[in-house]
Amino acid sequence: MNIEKTHIADLLIITPTVFGDDRGHFFESYREDTLKGAGINEAFVQDNQSLSGKGILRGLHFQRNPYAQGKLVRVLQGAVLDVAVDIRKESETYGQHLSIELSADNKKMLYVPPGFAHGFLTLEDDTIFCYKCTNYYDKESEGSILWNSPSLGINWDIDDPKLSDKDLVAKDFSDFNSPF
Repeated sequence: MNIEKTHIADLLIITPTVFGDDRGHFFESYREDTLKGAGINEAFVQDNQSLSGKGILRGLHFQRNPYAQGKLVRVLQGAVLDVAVDIRKESETYGQHLSIELSADNKKMLYVPPGFAHGFLTLEDDTIFCYKCTNYYDKESEGSILWNSPSLGINWDIDDPKLSDKDLVAKDFSDFNSPF
């Protein structure tokens, strides 16, 4: 497993070592001791999975304390543009984001720590996205930021994605008061 630091502290790109031959391939998608060695010390307590068609945008979501979540995200089938936004007020990179393509082909994963808003845009039909969470989902603790907030400057490369009702009414980042 190769673990790469990004320009945003604590946000990590994880690329597994893939062993393949004419029968297929094998790789470790989770290894606690390796992740702990990279500074991911939280225990994962919940796994989630979604299936989406092309052009679906989910996010930018987060959970407030005491249910803030770290997430280890990856794609089992298809591809996404995955985005994490630093919403930790005391962070030097507050309001900055990372965009990365995660796909079944590249097998990359992203660790998104607590204190980040997270979202993804599906790039292919029948995309299966899964993530391990460091805390349980709590409806009362959920929050969201408008996916296309001008002050964030995220290039989603889409004008009219399919959004949930919740994501349609999310706050613009310029009006957002972070709980972190």
